Amino acid sequence: MKTFFNTELHSIGSFLQSWKQKILVIGFAALFVVLGQYHPIINESLSNLIYYAVLPVLVIVILLRKNPLDFGFRSGNPGIWFGYVLITIAAAAIILWTASLLPSLQKYYTQPQFNLLNYALTTIVTLFSQEYLFRGFLLFGLKDRLKEGAILVQMIPFVLLHLGKPEIETISTVITGIYFGWVVYRSKSFWPAYIIHLFINCFFVIIVNL
Repeated sequence: MKTFFNTELHSIGSFLQSWKQKILVIGFAALFVVLGQYHPIINESLSNLIYYAVLPVLVIVILLRKNPLDFGFRSGNPGIWFGYVLITIAAAAIILWTASLLPSLQKYYTQPQFNLLNYALTTIVTLFSQEYLFRGFLLFGLKDRLKEGAILVQMIPFVLLHLGKPEIETISTVITGIYFGWVVYRSKSFWPAYIIHLFINCFFVIIVNL
């Protein structure tokens, strides 16, 4: 019996040691999403910046003892991702223009007193933070062990964060979440996903409100 417990403890210890970074990354990513939903700080953009960008960077530096630049902040392969950005933006513009005619999306995104500058500034910070949590901290924190599987893992919380929005948008995030993750994985940088996501949000809200 003693030998059995020693063997099991050794196995558990080996598992925790080999999966330490992955456990910390997944655990903290889930925690930060929950905290962001239940304990917002002052406003959405500041709350997102703290929970989805600042705290993940602190985890990388203090607990993982690694360079945050290695978690998606570097430019990666611009020669690869620049093309993805151009093609995706062109295709997205056509799709979004058509989607803007849907009543459910019009109702949700129409703002009676739309302020373009205020919306743009808020969205720049909010999407930067969200993209870094999913396509930076989570994807790059898991890719060494999970390889392409990290793309699927980061897609799940991204979809869950859209619950409560129009159904068609939430369903679409399954596809966009995987696509953004794939582009980032190929490009070795979270920047292309951030640029594409920023264009999608700003373009759609602008054409609905202006």
